[in-house]
Amino acid sequence: MREVILTTLTGFIVGLLFTRLKLPIPAPPNLAGVMGIVGILLGYLVATKFGIGK
Repeated sequence: MREVILTTLTGFIVGLLFTRLKLPIPAPPNLAGVMGIVGILLGYLVATKFGIGK
């Protein structure tokens, strides 16, 4: 759980920094894009659990 909190805090700080420096955000700016990344993670986890692609 500590890792999740630290990762979220780091992402929050990076988001603030990118906004302050007027840089484009390095992540999808909408929920659909974020869910695409979640889907990739879930696919990876299922594939490694069941040995798909070995």
